[in-house]
Amino acid sequence: MSAPLFLIVEDNAINLELARDLLELEGFQVLSARDAVEGCRLARQCQPDLILMDISLPGMDGLAATRQLKGDPATAGIPVVALTAHAMRGDEPAALLAGCDGYLSKPINTRAFAGTLRAWLKPQTKSPQPSLVNTL
Repeated sequence: MSAPLFLIVEDNAINLELARDLLELEGFQVLSARDAVEGCRLARQCQPDLILMDISLPGMDGLAATRQLKGDPATAGIPVVALTAHAMRGDEPAALLAGCDGYLSKPINTRAFAGTLRAWLKPQTKSPQPSLVNTL
């Protein structure tokens, strides 16, 4: 069985590198995109097991990208976890309304990051769902 494939959509180079390094240390495969358009293209092309989506992106934001992905039968089943450094009141409900399966706020807790994301990987049979909000 191959390692799960994560797609990180993040425009901040430091945050992208940190998330990539943490996931690769856990043995996951990682793709990355610097904007939502590229992220949506990679999601369709590569069918990752999970998408980590920054909310604040240049051009199309992460919530618009999530709505697009969840509206496409080819990508609708891929879990999307919103990631934001600007955790403000209303961000969590907006992320969930856009179709995100979860919500994480920055800064990243390096000890819990991979384990928290692992909870959103398929198959998710009738086991309890992870908390929708986590502070990493």
